Amino acid sequence: MSYDTWEIWLLIGGLGLGTFLIRFSFLGLIGGRRMPEWVLRHLRYAPVAVLPGLVAPLVIWPEATGGAPDLPRAAAALATLAVGLWTRSTIWSILAGAGTLFGLIALGV
Repeated sequence: MSYDTWEIWLLIGGLGLGTFLIRFSFLGLIGGRRMPEWVLRHLRYAPVAVLPGLVAPLVIWPEATGGAPDLPRAAAALATLAVGLWTRSTIWSILAGAGTLFGLIALGV
């Protein structure tokens, strides 16, 4: 499938406008108002719901290995989970997972 230059720019502009309007509807229109407590309570769970959805496919079907699960990524996911549950710290969890992943890859596991 081949696109002309104007079609690509039209697509980029349309996607940019769409993402702007989605963000503006939340930040621009509601941003200055006080939100109800129940909305704030639900918004606290958004990162917890989105992050596993982004990370899980990279652990189960890693593109780097052609879709085959491997030990470094599984161990890094388990280390991240364990440190996260133990410390309740996002930064330490990320560092533990990254250290485990890069350490095991460097060792050739």
